[in-house]
Amino acid sequence: MQIPFLDLRKINAPYEKDFKLQFDSFLERGYYILGNACKSFEIEFANYCGVRYCLGTGNGLDALTLIFKGYIELGLLFKGDEVFVAANTYIATIIAIQNAGLIPVLIDVNKFSYNLDDTLLPVQPSSKSKALMVTHLYGQLANMEELRKYCDTHGLLLLADAAQAHGAETKNNQKAGSIADAAGFSFYPTKNLGALGDGGCVTTNNKKLFEVIEKLRNYGKSSNYTNDYIGINSRLDEIQAGFLSIKLKKLDTDNLYRKKIGSRYLNEITNYKITLPLVSDFKSHVFHQFVVRVENREDFINYLKTNGIGCSIHYPIPPHKQKAYKGYFKNEFSVTEKLAKQVVSIPINPILKKNEVNYIIEKINNY
Repeated sequence: MQIPFLDLRKINAPYEKDFKLQFDSFLERGYYILGNACKSFEIEFANYCGVRYCLGTGNGLDALTLIFKGYIELGLLFKGDEVFVAANTYIATIIAIQNAGLIPVLIDVNKFSYNLDDTLLPVQPSSKSKALMVTHLYGQLANMEELRKYCDTHGLLLLADAAQAHGAETKNNQKAGSIADAAGFSFYPTKNLGALGDGGCVTTNNKKLFEVIEKLRNYGKSSNYTNDYIGINSRLDEIQAGFLSIKLKKLDTDNLYRKKIGSRYLNEITNYKITLPLVSDFKSHVFHQFVVRVENREDFINYLKTNGIGCSIHYPIPPHKQKAYKGYFKNEFSVTEKLAKQVVSIPINPILKKNEVNYIIEKINNY
């Protein structure tokens, strides 16, 4: 049996008829940038997340960057301010902080949940610490209740990189995108809600932030040839917005299927060589990835490949060890570094068949 880690062609196949109708409508309208398709998706996704505002952007990195730039324009952040961020996040989170002229301060993570360890945050942040951007890594919400308390106590903005957590919910039914002061999403094709190209968005309940980012994403314009800010060009394409509207209708169904597979993995993988992730609440996890830990990763990956099971590593080199940041970060982050040597992502997606899941569990237990 051959089971690829991810087959985007098959994932998008059920939508092809609707995609083609959407594309025909797009051609007929003849409106290509910031038109009705983008506006409609923004309303739909805002309603889905339970927020007042959603703004489509060119990609997830820009969404995060625009959040920081927006708060700078509002005078709530200043260049040189510090932002706490998980040490094992994808590098885009850190690039976004720096793109806005802010300073990332890395915090190590919990070795079981893979999310930022709130117990490691400084008891008394420095006067330069002004925000915390949490990453809901692999699709599981971070400990938002404790992080909110911490941020409120110390007067910090609580922001979220929700690029992997479309649809994840708290016990109180708050969806990712509505729990923090503002959140950035990616619609990269591999995401739980993926476009057929690049795309992203910002969600928030803050009207002033919404109004600033709405201008910033479009050169800082308030009207044609009138610029209030030094902005960027980052707008969600009409065609991608239309595709996302189609796929959004099935997001909860797809996430539920991912959870069923995740539950099977957690209950049925019993090999002592495999360390399974900690899932505190199934509502809070949408299983963008199912990430296990193995001591001898290379041997395990070779074993999976020999048995026709695709896999991936998210992520083999943490940001502070990347060549791009040589000499920038002074501290070591022991848990993050250990995870980077051990993590393996195994297949979990809405097109996996029951017999394929059975096969994956059987082979992993036989390792």
